[in-house]
Amino acid sequence: MPVVRTWRRGAPEPDPGWEFEVRARRSTRTAIVVAVVIALAFTAGGLVLRTGSTGVNFRVADQVAMILIGVVGACAVLMLTRPRVRAGSRGVAVRNILGEHVYPWDYIRGASFPDGKSWARLELADDDYVPMLAIRANDKAHAADAIERVRELGAHYAPRN
Repeated sequence: MPVVRTWRRGAPEPDPGWEFEVRARRSTRTAIVVAVVIALAFTAGGLVLRTGSTGVNFRVADQVAMILIGVVGACAVLMLTRPRVRAGSRGVAVRNILGEHVYPWDYIRGASFPDGKSWARLELADDDYVPMLAIRANDKAHAADAIERVRELGAHYAPRN
């Protein structure tokens, strides 16, 4: 019998093994607003490109290219909404702008929020660290709660020395 998969709208089911997930709040909202402004500005610029008498012959292809440049710029800004930190029995998964890496608890030495820094970092073995862009200082209480939750899970799952 074939397996039929039905797709449901709404919140995705939580992935087992991850007890906590956090994303940045203020920077995400700011990035969305900036992306919309960029897309609208380039679209407006592309639409009015032919109306001026500057002596340059702009065509429809130039207008389309201008709008597409705005769309590409808006998509680049929306990449700033990707950061996420998940923690659970498997360890800590840090997804920054491009990729996601999972660090097991035996490789993690702690989580800190250094003074004057914009985001938290995951302290690793060998004096290395990974920035956690999802836990940002401008989120204030949300960031403090998030870093505390990561520390609690670390105390629960980290191997005892």
